[in-house]
Amino acid sequence: MRVKTAVPIIIAGVLLMLIGIGQRTFWAPPETVTFSVPAGAEAGPVTVIDAAARNDEAGDVDITVKSGGPFTLAVGRAADVDAWVGDAAHLRVTGVGDEELTTKFTEGEATVPDPRGADLWTSEETAEGSVTHHWINPAEGDFSILLVSDGTAAAPSDISITEPNDASTPLAVPLIIGGALLAVLGIALLFISPRSTGSGRGRPTPAPEGSRAYLRQQRAAADRGVRARRMVHPVAVAAAALLAGTAVAGPAAAQQAVPQQTVKQQTVKQQTAKQETKAAEGGSGNAKPGAPAVLEPQLERILQSVATTVAEADAAADSKLLQPRAGGAALELRTAGYAVRAKDKKASAAAPVAGSPVLTRVIPTAGEWPRTVVALTQGEGNPVPQALVLTQDNPRTNYKLVSAIQMLPGTTFPASAADGALKELAPDAEEGLAMAPQTAVAAIADFLTSPKGKHKGTFEANSFADAITGFQAGVVADRDNAAATISFRHVAQAPSTRALGTEDGGAVVFGYLKHTYSSVPKGRGDSIDLNGTIYETLTGREKTEKGIDVNYGEAVMMYVPPAGSKDKIRVIGAAQQLLAAKLK
Repeated sequence: MRVKTAVPIIIAGVLLMLIGIGQRTFWAPPETVTFSVPAGAEAGPVTVIDAAARNDEAGDVDITVKSGGPFTLAVGRAADVDAWVGDAAHLRVTGVGDEELTTKFTEGEATVPDPRGADLWTSEETAEGSVTHHWINPAEGDFSILLVSDGTAAAPSDISITEPNDASTPLAVPLIIGGALLAVLGIALLFISPRSTGSGRGRPTPAPEGSRAYLRQQRAAADRGVRARRMVHPVAVAAAALLAGTAVAGPAAAQQAVPQQTVKQQTVKQQTAKQETKAAEGGSGNAKPGAPAVLEPQLERILQSVATTVAEADAAADSKLLQPRAGGAALELRTAGYAVRAKDKKASAAAPVAGSPVLTRVIPTAGEWPRTVVALTQGEGNPVPQALVLTQDNPRTNYKLVSAIQMLPGTTFPASAADGALKELAPDAEEGLAMAPQTAVAAIADFLTSPKGKHKGTFEANSFADAITGFQAGVVADRDNAAATISFRHVAQAPSTRALGTEDGGAVVFGYLKHTYSSVPKGRGDSIDLNGTIYETLTGREKTEKGIDVNYGEAVMMYVPPAGSKDKIRVIGAAQQLLAAKLK
């Protein structure tokens, strides 16, 4: 009886252990699962792999791209990638379907620019033939991948995404443990001694058939059989239940050997949830609120490129070399400086531009273009920190240096603007500010022109204004200039105004002024003596009977306090450059 009970239990236990081990070995699902773009998908000059195609819960995700020629793979914020693509025809990998990647083709422009070296990307790589990219988002938010061949030929469309297989074998361990317990139980039953039914050492002497003793022995034997059945029954039920579990686990394990369908259905559900979340946030192409326009590594790369370009142009005194990385006031001031020094070697040069170390950065939140970022740096050649103002006009252009302004002695950069993702303000934005940015730039121009005018009390005392107004007063008071009518005029250049809001409700404002110093003889026969001055060098004349206009460019950086503040506007940085001297 013991053998009949124990052997099936041992066999059941061994079977359970074998099935559990099989699920962890030869029935185990593959470690990764791969989805590909359908064969024959229509291609354009650009291919975009949406953020939605990346299963964030999967962990490591690899993208393999194959092409018949060279191509560029770039990573950027989803909204920035979409802005760069614009109206171009493109293939978009939108997500993961049941069997393959889902795609959508959009008609549009047949060519795009070369994306290599664009400041918009957080990273990029150029490959030929094929490349496998390990997709890791560099920061919070949605990031997409852009693929371009040469801007005219079709971008790669042979794309596959490989991610860890989240199909698991949850029954494997319970099956192994349960099987082992059953096997031990069966083996134990083999060694359990049967319970004795008599009072003597041997078997009881059979009573005569038909006697009362015989009937008692028959009832006792029947009772022992019932007890034995009651003892074996729970074990048999447990074994049957576990065997029933293997009947389910076995086919499940066989299914997991080819788990694509289950995994893909799970991925589709995750994909749907992700798309619903993005829809609630305003669409997959919108950057999350507060996302900075550039990441720190991007800014470092941009600054290094700008500094290198400016240094090469300065060394060659060639303004053409500046153009890829300079514009606005910075381009005009440096170009003029090259021209002045070409005629007068003693003329002072503009301060060198240092890309590092970065003392402070002001990066606005990602949004529309143009975009402005500010970095405060101080290289070995800079006696004081220098605010570098960089502007990107549109998604397909790089940042250019539009202003390089030295901090004034004794001033500090507003702490409420330092190292923050702040909002860029329109030049005419006045809500919440003591004065609109463009109005503040016009006000400093008016003050420098007429120090005793209506803006006499608008600004805190500063060394820049003191130097300008002091020079002007000295020229007018100089007796050598008694025969001349002298005037000074400072005019704000509205297109160059930039403003970034600060956390305290104020704004850092960057402006550009044109300063004209005009000297005209008072009467017939009078003249302006230019002998020995830089103006003689620039004009080639020792004197003039008609007069002269001397032009300067002046870049300024100010802090405008919030509305209701009792503080005055503070000039915290400035730069001035002689532009030209022209005879009337």
